[in-house]
Amino acid sequence: MSKIGIFYGSTGGNTQGVAKNIAKKLSVDAGDIHDVCKATASALTGYDVLLFGSSTWGLGDLQEDWEGFINTAASADLSGKKVAIFGCGDSLAYSDTFCDAMGKIYQAVKDKATIIGFTDTAGYSFDASESVVNNRFVGLALDEDNESNLTEERINRWIETLKPAF
Repeated sequence: MSKIGIFYGSTGGNTQGVAKNIAKKLSVDAGDIHDVCKATASALTGYDVLLFGSSTWGLGDLQEDWEGFINTAASADLSGKKVAIFGCGDSLAYSDTFCDAMGKIYQAVKDKATIIGFTDTAGYSFDASESVVNNRFVGLALDEDNESNLTEERINRWIETLKPAF
Protein backbone atom coordinates (compact mmCIF):
# COMPACT_ATOMS: atom_id res chain seq x y z
CA MET A 1 0.00 0.00 0.00
CA SER A 2 1.14 3.54 -0.70
CA LYS A 3 2.37 5.83 2.06
CA ILE A 4 -0.54 8.15 2.94
CA GLY A 5 -0.34 11.57 4.57
CA ILE A 6 -3.41 13.45 5.73
CA PHE A 7 -3.26 17.24 5.90
CA TYR A 8 -6.23 19.12 7.33
CA GLY A 9 -7.26 22.53 8.58
CA SER A 10 -9.96 22.70 11.23
CA THR A 11 -11.35 25.53 13.29
CA GLY A 12 -14.37 23.99 14.98
CA GLY A 13 -13.08 20.41 15.05
CA ASN A 14 -15.31 18.83 12.40
CA THR A 15 -12.62 18.49 9.74
CA GLN A 16 -10.11 17.24 12.30
CA GLY A 17 -12.61 14.59 13.39
CA VAL A 18 -13.19 13.55 9.78
CA ALA A 19 -9.41 13.40 9.17
CA LYS A 20 -8.96 11.11 12.18
CA ASN A 21 -11.90 8.95 11.13
CA ILE A 22 -10.46 8.53 7.62
CA ALA A 23 -7.03 7.82 9.08
CA LYS A 24 -8.41 5.07 11.30
CA LYS A 25 -10.24 3.44 8.38
CA LEU A 26 -7.07 3.56 6.24
CA SER A 27 -4.75 2.52 9.10
CA VAL A 28 -2.80 5.77 8.82
CA ASP A 29 -0.52 6.36 11.83
CA ALA A 30 -1.11 9.42 14.01
CA GLY A 31 2.30 10.79 12.93
CA ASP A 32 1.05 10.94 9.35
CA ILE A 33 -1.89 13.20 10.21
CA HIS A 34 -0.88 16.86 9.91
CA ASP A 35 -2.63 20.04 10.97
CA VAL A 36 -1.74 22.48 8.19
CA CYS A 37 -1.15 25.28 10.70
CA LYS A 38 2.05 23.41 11.70
CA ALA A 39 2.89 21.62 8.43
CA THR A 40 5.77 22.45 6.11
CA ALA A 41 6.43 21.77 2.45
CA SER A 42 8.98 19.11 3.39
CA ALA A 43 6.22 17.17 5.19
CA LEU A 44 4.53 16.62 1.81
CA THR A 45 7.53 14.87 0.27
CA GLY A 46 7.39 11.64 2.26
CA TYR A 47 4.04 10.47 0.87
CA ASP A 48 2.76 8.82 -2.29
CA VAL A 49 -0.84 9.81 -1.53
CA LEU A 50 -1.91 13.09 0.05
CA LEU A 51 -5.36 13.63 1.52
CA PHE A 52 -6.15 17.33 1.89
CA GLY A 53 -9.09 18.37 4.08
CA SER A 54 -10.60 21.77 4.76
CA SER A 55 -13.82 23.19 6.02
CA THR A 56 -15.45 26.07 4.17
CA TRP A 57 -15.98 29.31 6.06
CA GLY A 58 -17.94 32.47 5.45
CA LEU A 59 -19.03 32.83 1.86
CA GLY A 60 -16.86 30.08 0.41
CA ASP A 61 -13.52 30.77 2.10
CA LEU A 62 -10.79 28.29 2.93
CA GLN A 63 -10.34 27.44 6.57
CA GLU A 64 -7.93 30.06 7.97
CA ASP A 65 -4.92 27.75 8.36
CA TRP A 66 -5.30 26.66 4.74
CA GLU A 67 -5.06 30.32 3.69
CA GLY A 68 -1.34 30.10 4.47
CA PHE A 69 -0.76 26.48 3.50
CA ILE A 70 -2.44 26.60 0.09
CA ASN A 71 0.57 28.35 -1.45
CA THR A 72 2.88 25.82 0.20
CA ALA A 73 0.92 22.95 -1.34
CA ALA A 74 0.66 24.68 -4.71
CA SER A 75 4.40 25.36 -4.92
CA ALA A 76 5.49 21.91 -3.71
CA ASP A 77 6.71 19.27 -6.14
CA LEU A 78 3.70 16.95 -6.25
CA SER A 79 4.67 15.16 -9.44
CA GLY A 80 3.98 11.45 -9.22
CA LYS A 81 1.72 11.94 -6.19
CA LYS A 82 -1.97 11.25 -5.90
CA VAL A 83 -4.14 13.78 -4.10
CA ALA A 84 -7.62 13.22 -2.67
CA ILE A 85 -9.61 16.08 -1.17
CA PHE A 86 -12.26 16.09 1.53
CA GLY A 87 -14.15 18.95 3.05
CA CYS A 88 -16.87 20.03 5.42
CA GLY A 89 -19.50 22.61 4.62
CA ASP A 90 -23.00 23.70 5.56
CA SER A 91 -25.43 22.85 2.77
CA LEU A 92 -28.34 24.58 4.48
CA ALA A 93 -27.01 27.97 5.62
CA TYR A 94 -24.41 28.26 2.83
CA SER A 95 -26.13 26.35 0.03
CA ASP A 96 -24.56 28.52 -2.69
CA THR A 97 -20.96 28.03 -1.48
CA PHE A 98 -21.18 24.46 -0.19
CA CYS A 99 -17.69 22.99 0.30
CA ASP A 100 -16.10 25.69 -1.88
CA ALA A 101 -12.80 25.20 -0.03
CA MET A 102 -12.36 21.82 -1.73
CA GLY A 103 -12.60 23.59 -5.08
CA LYS A 104 -9.92 26.08 -4.07
CA ILE A 105 -7.54 23.28 -3.06
CA TYR A 106 -8.33 21.42 -6.27
CA GLN A 107 -7.54 24.50 -8.39
CA ALA A 108 -4.23 24.94 -6.57
CA VAL A 109 -2.97 21.37 -7.13
CA LYS A 110 -4.86 19.91 -10.12
CA ASP A 111 -2.01 20.48 -12.57
CA LYS A 112 0.66 19.28 -10.15
CA ALA A 113 -0.63 15.83 -9.09
CA THR A 114 -3.11 13.14 -10.05
CA ILE A 115 -6.43 13.95 -8.40
CA ILE A 116 -8.40 10.95 -7.16
CA GLY A 117 -11.60 10.57 -5.16
CA PHE A 118 -14.17 12.49 -7.18
CA THR A 119 -17.70 11.84 -5.89
CA ASP A 120 -21.17 12.03 -7.34
CA THR A 121 -23.33 14.98 -6.29
CA ALA A 122 -26.43 12.77 -6.14
CA GLY A 123 -27.94 12.67 -2.67
CA TYR A 124 -26.65 16.13 -1.73
CA SER A 125 -28.84 19.18 -1.27
CA PHE A 126 -27.10 22.45 -2.24
CA ASP A 127 -27.41 25.21 -4.84
CA ALA A 128 -23.83 25.81 -6.00
CA SER A 129 -20.24 24.88 -5.24
CA GLU A 130 -16.79 25.67 -6.59
CA SER A 131 -15.96 22.06 -5.73
CA VAL A 132 -18.16 20.67 -8.50
CA VAL A 133 -16.36 19.91 -11.76
CA ASN A 134 -18.10 18.01 -14.56
CA ASN A 135 -21.09 17.37 -12.29
CA ARG A 136 -18.99 15.69 -9.59
CA PHE A 137 -17.42 16.91 -6.38
CA VAL A 138 -13.62 17.08 -6.62
CA GLY A 139 -13.52 15.02 -3.42
CA LEU A 140 -15.61 13.96 -0.46
CA ALA A 141 -18.11 16.63 0.57
CA LEU A 142 -19.54 16.35 4.08
CA ASP A 143 -22.05 18.38 6.06
CA GLU A 144 -21.43 17.71 9.74
CA ASP A 145 -23.97 20.39 10.74
CA ASN A 146 -27.04 19.05 8.94
CA GLU A 147 -26.22 15.60 7.57
CA SER A 148 -23.89 13.99 10.11
CA ASN A 149 -26.06 10.87 9.93
CA LEU A 150 -24.68 10.34 6.39
CA THR A 151 -21.00 10.89 7.22
CA GLU A 152 -19.98 7.30 7.97
CA GLU A 153 -21.63 5.92 4.85
CA ARG A 154 -20.11 8.65 2.67
CA ILE A 155 -16.63 8.15 4.11
CA ASN A 156 -16.82 4.37 3.69
CA ARG A 157 -18.00 4.67 0.09
CA TRP A 158 -15.28 7.23 -0.70
CA ILE A 159 -12.53 5.10 0.81
CA GLU A 160 -13.63 2.14 -1.31
CA THR A 161 -13.23 4.28 -4.44
CA LEU A 162 -9.77 5.42 -3.30
CA LYS A 163 -8.31 2.01 -2.48
CA PRO A 164 -7.68 0.88 -6.07
CA ALA A 165 -5.54 4.02 -6.57
CA PHE A 166 -3.33 3.10 -3.61
